[in-house]
Amino acid sequence: MQKLLILIFSLHLATLANAQADKIIGTWLTEDKETQVEIYKSNNLYFGKITWFKQPNDPKTNKPWLDNKNPDPKKRTQPQLGSTMLWNFKFNDDEYIDGKVYDSRDGKTYTGKLWLTDNNTLKMRGYVGIFYSTETWSRVK
Repeated sequence: MQKLLILIFSLHLATLANAQADKIIGTWLTEDKETQVEIYKSNNLYFGKITWFKQPNDPKTNKPWLDNKNPDPKKRTQPQLGSTMLWNFKFNDDEYIDGKVYDSRDGKTYTGKLWLTDNNTLKMRGYVGIFYSTETWSRVK
């Protein structure tokens, strides 16, 4: 009986931990209010893809924004809408760590960390060595 109670308690704790980790899932408006990113879970890791631009077309071409600064020349003709910009984040102690952040503005990939300050506010930090930049994103309701 005692083993059964321990098993039930352990399963309950695991369920609570998953519920806490999954609070990040949803659509987020970036700090500059120009882009929305949908964060989702796959294989126990968290990813983010671009789902909306305030200005959907490049004013120079009047066509959808392309990933023209991507270091891979084959990807420079791909649209940014629908592209993955956050990948492989692991939940650990109220933070999402060890992930990567791709910034199409400069074509660079950074080590990243995410965390919620409340249910509707997400901090996204990208690192280059000891230097970092942090943005505050808001949940889209």
